[in-house]
Amino acid sequence: MNKTVDVRQSVRALLDAQTASGRHTLRTAKDKLARYAIAFGGWLVIAAVLLIFFYLLSVVYPVFKSASIEAHDSHNGSVPVSSVLMRMDEYGELSTHIGSDGVIRVLRNASGAVELEQPLPLPAGVSVTSAAEINASAGLLAVGLSNGQALLLTYSFSTSYDANNKRQLKPVIAFPFGETALAVAPDARALEHLAAAGDEESFVLAAQVGSQDILISKYESKTSMMDDSVTLEQQTQEVISTEKPSQFLLIDGEGQWLYAAGADGAIEAWDLRGEAARRVERIYLTTAGVKLTELKFLMGSISLLAGDSSGQISQWFRQRDEHNEFRLQLVRSFKLADAPISLIGVEHRRKGFYAVDSNNELGIFYTTSQRKLLEQKLAAAPVKMALNANATELVLLNSDGSFGRYHIENEHPDISWSALWDEVWYESYDKPGYTWQSSSGSDEFEPKFSLMPLAFGTMKAAFYAMLFALPIGISAAIYTAYFMSPAMRQMVKPVVEIMAALPSVILGFIAGLWLAPIAEANLAGIFCLLLLMPAVFISFGWLWHHAPMSLRSRVAEGWQAALLVPIIVLAGWGLFGLGDGLEAVFFHGDFRSHLTNVWGIDFEQRNALIVGIAMGFAVIPSVFSIAEDAIFGVPKSLTNGSLALGASPWQTMVRVVLPTASPGIFSAVMIGLGRAVGETMIVLMATGNTPVMEANIFEGLRTLSANIAVEMPEAEVGGSHYRILFLSALVLFTFTLVFNTVAEVVRQRLRRKYGSL
Repeated sequence: MNKTVDVRQSVRALLDAQTASGRHTLRTAKDKLARYAIAFGGWLVIAAVLLIFFYLLSVVYPVFKSASIEAHDSHNGSVPVSSVLMRMDEYGELSTHIGSDGVIRVLRNASGAVELEQPLPLPAGVSVTSAAEINASAGLLAVGLSNGQALLLTYSFSTSYDANNKRQLKPVIAFPFGETALAVAPDARALEHLAAAGDEESFVLAAQVGSQDILISKYESKTSMMDDSVTLEQQTQEVISTEKPSQFLLIDGEGQWLYAAGADGAIEAWDLRGEAARRVERIYLTTAGVKLTELKFLMGSISLLAGDSSGQISQWFRQRDEHNEFRLQLVRSFKLADAPISLIGVEHRRKGFYAVDSNNELGIFYTTSQRKLLEQKLAAAPVKMALNANATELVLLNSDGSFGRYHIENEHPDISWSALWDEVWYESYDKPGYTWQSSSGSDEFEPKFSLMPLAFGTMKAAFYAMLFALPIGISAAIYTAYFMSPAMRQMVKPVVEIMAALPSVILGFIAGLWLAPIAEANLAGIFCLLLLMPAVFISFGWLWHHAPMSLRSRVAEGWQAALLVPIIVLAGWGLFGLGDGLEAVFFHGDFRSHLTNVWGIDFEQRNALIVGIAMGFAVIPSVFSIAEDAIFGVPKSLTNGSLALGASPWQTMVRVVLPTASPGIFSAVMIGLGRAVGETMIVLMATGNTPVMEANIFEGLRTLSANIAVEMPEAEVGGSHYRILFLSALVLFTFTLVFNTVAEVVRQRLRRKYGSL
C-alpha cells in the first residue's frame, strides 16, 4: 500500500515538474517576444527620427549650394561692338541692341538670327551717343543723340503660340510720344551720358552735355481730349556743374537723387526733390590711386555698386547723418580678382550682380548674403552684358564681335551662414541688425531671413513659461506626493493631469482675447498677484503652524491644502484691489501709460508675460505628473528609515526624497522645456508675432514653430523662403534633440549617483 502511494506521489511530482517546466518555457518565450518587440519598436522610433532629420536636411541642403554656369555655343552676331544698350526678354530668347549707328536690332540668342532690324527716325548725320532706361518694367527708353536731342521709345515682346503649342516671341518697337525727338540741349551739344527715371506720365531726364555740365529736365505727358494723342511738356530744366568731369551718370528709380562720378572715384550726390537741384556731398568711392571703372545701381536703385581698378566692387547706399542729411555709406565690399572691373550687370528681381574684369574673369555675387557664388574664366572679353528677368540666361557681346550665351543655375544666392545668424546691414537701415521679413508689397524688396529673432523668441517664450510653470508644478508635485492625504491625492492628481488634455489652441484663444486685455487694464494688479501671492501662501503657512493645536486638530492630516482655496480667492481679490490703489497713488492711475511715457519701456498688449502665463498652464500638467510620480515612487523604507532616525518630514524630503527622485524631476523639467520650445498655437495667438530681439517682458515675439505655421502656406514651394522655413524646422528639431540628449545624460548621472540609496 505504501509503495502504491509513493508511486502516485512520484508520478504527481513528475507531472507537476513537467507542468512547471512548460510554464517556465512559455514565460521565457513571452519574455523574449516582448523584449524583441520592444527593441524593434525602439529601432523604429530611431529610424523615424532619422528619416525626419534627413528629410529636413534634404530640403535645406540646396540653399547652401554655389552657382553653376553652362556655356552654350557662341556665334558671330550681327551687332556692332559699339552698341550703346543691350537688353534681353524675360525668357532669355531674344536680345535687343541699340547701336551707335541708330539701328535697333533684335537677335535670337540661340542662333544669332536677326528677328528685327529697324532704323531709328534720326535726322541725317545724327548718331546715337547714349541711352538709358526710364522705366524697365514698361520697356520705356530714352536714346541720346549727337545733336542734343533725345528720342523716346518702348520695346516689348508679344507672345503667341503655334499649332505645336510652342511659344513665339515677336519684338515690338513703338514711339509713345511720336517719332519726333525732344530738344534737350538748347545749344545742340551731344548728350554724352544719359540717366532717366519715371514712367510714361512723368519722368526726369539728366544728360551730360559737356565734361562738367549736366542738364536736368522734368517732363509730364498730356493727353489731348480731341484725338487722345499724347504729347510731352517740359516742366523745368536746369544746368548743374560738377567739380570735375564725369564718366558715370545715374538717377534713382524715384527721380529724386542724381549721382555723377568721375574716373578718379569722386562722386557727387545731388538732391532733386526741391525746386532746384542741391548738391549734398562729394566723396570718393575708391582709395587713393585706385580708379573707378564701373558704376551701376543694384536692383531697386537704392544701392550703388562701384567697380574699381583693383578688382573690388563696393556697395554704397544713403544714410542720414547727425544733421539729418543723407550721406553715402560704404556697406560691404566684394573681391573678384586683382584686375580692373570692366563690366557689372545686375539682376532684375534680386539683389545679386555679375562682374567681369579685364582678364575676362566672371564673378557672380549676392549682396545681402555677402556670397561670392561663382568665378569663371571667359573665352573672350565682353563689352556688353544682359540678363533675363530670372537671371537664368546670360548673354555677352564680346569685343571680337562674337555672341556668348550661358545658362545659370543660381536658385538660392540670398542664403548664407552670415545672413542667417549674423547681423546684416540691409538697405535703408541705419545699422546692421537681426531682422526677419520674408515678404513685402514692393517688387524691389530685399528679403531678410535672419533666424536669430526667431530663435531668440523661442527661448524667450520658453524661459517665461518655465519661470511660471516650474515653481508651481514642482512644488505641487512635492506636496501632493509627500504631504497630501491619499484620498485628496486621488482627487487632485487626475484633475491636474486632465489639464494636459486642454487643446493649446483654446489656451491661446483665451490668452489672446481674454487675458491680454485684462492684463493691460489691470497691469499693477497682475504684478501684485504674481509677486505677492507666494508671500500670502508662506504667511498663511506660518500662521497655521503657530495656530492653537485645538484648531489644527480639526483638519485631518494631509487635508490642510484645502484651506488654501478660499485664501487664494480672497487674496486674489485683495491683491487686485491693492494694485488699483498702488496705481492710483504712485502712477497717477495709469501704470500702463507710466511704463511707456516715463520709464521708456515699450508695451504690447500681447506680450511675453501673456505667453508665459498661458504656456505655463500648458506645461504645468506635464511637469507635475512626471515629478509627482518620481517623488511618490521613492521607497517608503527610505522615508520611514529617515523618520525613525529622528529626521523631520521636511528634512526627509530635502535630504532623502528629492535626491532619490531627482532623475525623474529633472526629466519632468526637460520634458516641460521641450513642450515650451515646440509650442505653436499659444504663441501664435497670444503674441503679436513680431520677430524682434527684445528681452522686455512687455514686448511681443515670434517663435520658430509659430513662424512656420504662419508663413508656410504662403511660401513658394522650392523657393528660398520655403527652404528657410524647413531650416527653421531643422533648427527646432536640433534644439529638442540637444535638450533631450542633455537631459538623458544628466538623468543617468543622477540615477547612478542616487540609485544606491
